[in-house]
Amino acid sequence: MTQTPMDTPPMGTDTDRSTLRRVGMSSFVGAFVEWYDFFLYGQAAALVFGKLFFPSGDPLTGTLAAFATFAVGFGARPIGGVIFGHLGDRLGRKSALVATLFLMGVATFLIGCLPSHAAIGVWAPVLLVALRLLQGVAAGGEWGGAVLMLTEHAPAERRGFYGAWPQMASSAALIGATGLMFGMSQWLGDEAFLSWGWRVPFLVSVVLIFVGIFIRLRIPESPEFERVKATEQVAKQPVVEAVRTEWRSILLVIGMRVAENVCGYLVSVFALSYATKNLGLAASLGLLANMLAATVQFFITPLYGALSDRIGRKPVYLFGAAMHVALAFPFFMLVQTKSVPLILLAWVLGYAVANGALFATQPAFFTELFGTKVRYSGISIGYQFSAMIAGGLAPFLATWLVAEAGGATWPVSLYWVAVGLITFVTTLFCRETAVRRAR
Repeated sequence: MTQTPMDTPPMGTDTDRSTLRRVGMSSFVGAFVEWYDFFLYGQAAALVFGKLFFPSGDPLTGTLAAFATFAVGFGARPIGGVIFGHLGDRLGRKSALVATLFLMGVATFLIGCLPSHAAIGVWAPVLLVALRLLQGVAAGGEWGGAVLMLTEHAPAERRGFYGAWPQMASSAALIGATGLMFGMSQWLGDEAFLSWGWRVPFLVSVVLIFVGIFIRLRIPESPEFERVKATEQVAKQPVVEAVRTEWRSILLVIGMRVAENVCGYLVSVFALSYATKNLGLAASLGLLANMLAATVQFFITPLYGALSDRIGRKPVYLFGAAMHVALAFPFFMLVQTKSVPLILLAWVLGYAVANGALFATQPAFFTELFGTKVRYSGISIGYQFSAMIAGGLAPFLATWLVAEAGGATWPVSLYWVAVGLITFVTTLFCRETAVRRAR
């Protein structure tokens, strides 16, 4: 792809270390709160929503219905990407991020207050779907702004490392959401957890929201956006302009995200359901595996980001895609042994090692594919459309495939291989964007 002036990545900023640390902390805390809320829904969909909001005589039907509402949130994410991408490119990254955080917090808190199907009938799933839509809209605008606040403040030669910070927050959020669910289920027992204990992690999020908004209001705007604003080059219709001028980069982001998005939710959501409902393992084991994998990913993410600064974004990204292809069948073989150490190993390899390489590299890689004027819109459209067509449907499709195959997981493994190959091939067509550090 021919590189145009708009495609040229910014060559760094003059942000001092103190400001960079404050921006980093803000991006981390804000992203943590957003993804804590979003992941919490996935845990609840795998464990309780089928019984409480979609009761039926067939447990499979209830699970599929719960995963369908999980997918609804992903369907709304491109809408959020368009809305907040427009605001972020027109008014600034900071104002858009405060709005996404508030919207996510309100939706998550209200989910924790919802009566069950037994109490209000069909209105229970209707209201659940509506609130999941609001979660999706908020999540659609969050990621692009959070990573841009850091990558646009960071020195160009360290953008991979600093861009990984919001991704670390995502891992921490999965640990937090899963940990609270795990703790409540262990402390209360199945009956009390199903009755009211699952609500506590949702209600707790209201405190996190106020903390996150307070921190975000105290940071400076992105210096690159400020330069665009100072030169009166702010796009009037950034979404339209992004699609018209940056469509190649948008398509690249969509293809490059497929494996990370599908496989991340196959491990953290579908495999959790499969291990409990199909293999009869304790839900606590799946939750423990999620926490361990997310913990390993938390620590490995900045290492992958720093590595992408040294050897380039493409080699790290290609490694992650290749790992997914290689792990597709062994993952389920390890889980089906029902051996605790092997199950934990499967989760760590799939979620932390393979997915971590893709996840950690995305902020810098994707930022550098777009020009500043329409970057929030472009990065959000590509990222969230990929989430809609890939990640949101993954648990539902995987559950259906296993049911159709009579309990066998080989169709899911083939699905895993296919998305890994899509990402690998797409990345081959992408130019290297890393700025080498002067030596």
